[in-house]
Amino acid sequence: MQDSLYVALSAQVALEKRLDTLADNVANASTVGFRASGVRFQDVVAGTGENAVSFASSGQTFMTTKAGPLRETANPFDFAIQGNAWFGIETPAGTVMTRDGRFTMTQTGELVTLEGYPVLDAGGAPIQLDPRGGPPEAGADGQLRQDGNLMGVIGLFDFEPGADFVRFGNSGIVPKVAPEPLVDRVDIGVAQGFVEDSNVNPVLEMTRLIMMQRAFENTAALIRQAESSQRDAISALGSK
Repeated sequence: MQDSLYVALSAQVALEKRLDTLADNVANASTVGFRASGVRFQDVVAGTGENAVSFASSGQTFMTTKAGPLRETANPFDFAIQGNAWFGIETPAGTVMTRDGRFTMTQTGELVTLEGYPVLDAGGAPIQLDPRGGPPEAGADGQLRQDGNLMGVIGLFDFEPGADFVRFGNSGIVPKVAPEPLVDRVDIGVAQGFVEDSNVNPVLEMTRLIMMQRAFENTAALIRQAESSQRDAISALGSK
């Protein structure tokens, strides 16, 4: 009887974690550069033979690798990555990886995110532009030119979020190890005047969220039933 209660509790913990990721996905369905989260679960077996009982693990969060659709903005300070790479930005949490390429230029010429975090080049240094040179022209390789002069190169980095990654803001990821810069790659580039929208399918995620909520409620009902049966058994044994 206790086994059924523990199994149901483990399932509820797992479902709660999945509900959190689904709710986060739905909330960021229109966040630029956002990539949806999922959870991988495994059976945890206790005991052997006929006494073996399978529990649900708490799960490991992972990030989906599918890129979001590109949307044209015609803003010269908007950039989208074509291929499997990430922008690097300098934040209070250290270097952060992001697919959100909505940048701007400060009065002193520094290329920064909308939140004011410096955008990094391949060497990990902030990109400095000429504040009087106007919007830069970007090549597919990320080179930034003003009046024909090369001013810097937007850094593109090889990065895999891995399991149980840590988000920074809405679309940033804090790397556990230093990311490797990508150079001279014909399959990876930058598109100026575009941004990458979220890869979340809101209709699909809402459907999953409803299904998980129902599963969570069913599990809660199973727990209440198990607790009631346990109380009845204790009461029956105590009366003898």
